[in-house]
Amino acid sequence: MNKARTLAICLIFAGVCCAKEHNYEKGTLVRMDSTSCGMQEKGSKTVAGELLGTDAQNKKTQEVLCQEYVLQTDKLTYRIRPKDDKHAALLPIGETAQFRIQKDKLLLRVPETDGKEREYVVVSMTPRQDAPAQAASTN
Repeated sequence: MNKARTLAICLIFAGVCCAKEHNYEKGTLVRMDSTSCGMQEKGSKTVAGELLGTDAQNKKTQEVLCQEYVLQTDKLTYRIRPKDDKHAALLPIGETAQFRIQKDKLLLRVPETDGKEREYVVVSMTPRQDAPAQAASTN
């Protein structure tokens, strides 16, 4: 019985060791801005429009604002937006975040908060001006 238990424990341990661990890069959340990401239009028919059967409507147009974060690494500055605007979580500015890029999205988590991995869209990437210079390539 002990051999079977030992074998089972070894197999579980081997499975955990072989599980794919993601390689995260580190960056600092430097700033959060509210940026325009479209317009929202609400319309309602007027009483006269209802009675006369016309298309007269009161339309209210409101600008929709989205959170846009600046994530800074040693070499790059990313501007990112939450992929899901309706359920976006506020991120702590000044904290270190871990992220990885997978296909067309940036997956980010902040260990100091809940540690959940959230999807973001990369709006722009720019090299840092104060980044350490790369070694000159040999010709």
